[in-house]
Amino acid sequence: MNRYNVAIVGATGAVGEELARVLEDLDFPVGELLPLASSRSAGGQIEFKGKMIRVEELTESVFEGRDIDIAFFSAGGSISEKYAKYAVEAGAVVIDNTSHFRMDPNVPLVVPEVNPEDISLWRETGIIANPNCSTIQMVQLLKPLHDLYGIKRVDVSTYQAASGAGKEGMEELVKEMQAFFAFKLDEYKPEAFAHQIALNVIPHIDVPQPNGYTKEEMKMILETNKIMHSDFAISATCVRVPVLRSHSESITITFKEGVDVDVAKVRELFANAENVVLVDDIENKEYPMPITASDTDFTYVGRIRKDLFSDNILHIWGVADQIRVGAATNSIRIAQKWIAQEI
Repeated sequence: MNRYNVAIVGATGAVGEELARVLEDLDFPVGELLPLASSRSAGGQIEFKGKMIRVEELTESVFEGRDIDIAFFSAGGSISEKYAKYAVEAGAVVIDNTSHFRMDPNVPLVVPEVNPEDISLWRETGIIANPNCSTIQMVQLLKPLHDLYGIKRVDVSTYQAASGAGKEGMEELVKEMQAFFAFKLDEYKPEAFAHQIALNVIPHIDVPQPNGYTKEEMKMILETNKIMHSDFAISATCVRVPVLRSHSESITITFKEGVDVDVAKVRELFANAENVVLVDDIENKEYPMPITASDTDFTYVGRIRKDLFSDNILHIWGVADQIRVGAATNSIRIAQKWIAQEI
């Protein structure tokens, strides 16, 4: 088996650490691993396959002479904007986890279960973009439905875990809960979120846009149609909830006129979909939840219902681990497909 030298930019962040774990879990054929971080985090170590590897500082010249095949970037859009080109110039394919390249018309935006054929477009820039976490799990569910019936419109409300804001978000939720039980919550000032996240929900993720939506919501709208090569209408409402890990989504799909949704057929479709797990037995209290999805590499779907008033409308509930499926696992699946196409 061929081995591939891999770099992880942002190796000490939540997604970077998960990338290393998923590479090991999926037995990815890593030759050498190069963990990279800012000067503040460089010098520390990460564990990979039982060995401790020193984290090096990300610089403009760090890729020179290193023979890196694949460089995963997960250190923020400004870092990708500045440093991705140096990895590409050194001969690596960059798989970027940030939002910086996603809507670039020359950069493929890929969810391997949905549009693996777009990976071949990487040669134009040397970069493949990893979509927004909420987009990834949604399009995994939309793709088989679109193929079956033809989607006319999607309305989605997300219930996004603190992990979506990285380590800082998870730590803030934990600290606020600790402060609550110590009767000191009124003394705690939120930093990672706009408001207290413990015992609360916040209908505001990312920067507000002039149209009244937030940047997170617009990501889901624009990215979905780019990935699926579609033009159907989408509306999103993104909400932060006091859950540590795994995002949930309530999705309403309106199909083309004349469609009569067959729920049994939809369940069968999901039961056979790649990397999707059907959990849909409400009578026995079985449905996807964050605690079900966390630390797994699957998108879970349930609460499948035909609309009571329109035959061409379907309602579903999906949950996936934001750090794995929504970031690290999808990136590594892209790399696996890239390798398969390049061989």
